[in-house]
Amino acid sequence: MNKLTKTLSAVAVVSVLGLSSQAEANDWKDKSKDAWIDGKAETVLLMNTNLNSFDINTDVEKGVVILTGKVDSKVERDLAEELIESLDGVNSVENELTVMNKDKSSFGNTMMDAKVATVLETKYLLESEVSATDIDIEAENGVVKLSGLVSSDAEHDLAIAIAKNTDDVKRVIDELEVTEE
Repeated sequence: MNKLTKTLSAVAVVSVLGLSSQAEANDWKDKSKDAWIDGKAETVLLMNTNLNSFDINTDVEKGVVILTGKVDSKVERDLAEELIESLDGVNSVENELTVMNKDKSSFGNTMMDAKVATVLETKYLLESEVSATDIDIEAENGVVKLSGLVSSDAEHDLAIAIAKNTDDVKRVIDELEVTEE
């Protein structure tokens, strides 16, 4: 019986060691796969010229990529997530990026400037006392520059007042010229 007990003990030890080494091998494979995904994620972010990859950190655990750091806009935050989600081997993305300057994205500013100019042009077209076709409108970062010709001081003042009372206009630069007929 002593020999049977020793044999069973030896088989148990070998089984435990075998399972332990198999678990270590699987753990090593998982870690190397995560490292491979992390390298791909860092490279994709680095190669994209619309993102500052030095402000974005990636960590990978079991195929889940965790993005931390900061970006300038929600568009950049979403772009980073989309780029990482498209990589082979990524199970999911936890996007913990912080948007630093939501309202300062160049795309957002361009869209806001276009909106302001369009709204102002429409207001001038609807106002019968303002000659909309003779007024040029430039909008940049909430600053509106009006130039062109108006026929009276009253039309000049009305055009400026309308611009100042338009949503998202912070300041009006007046370069209108009065040409009284």
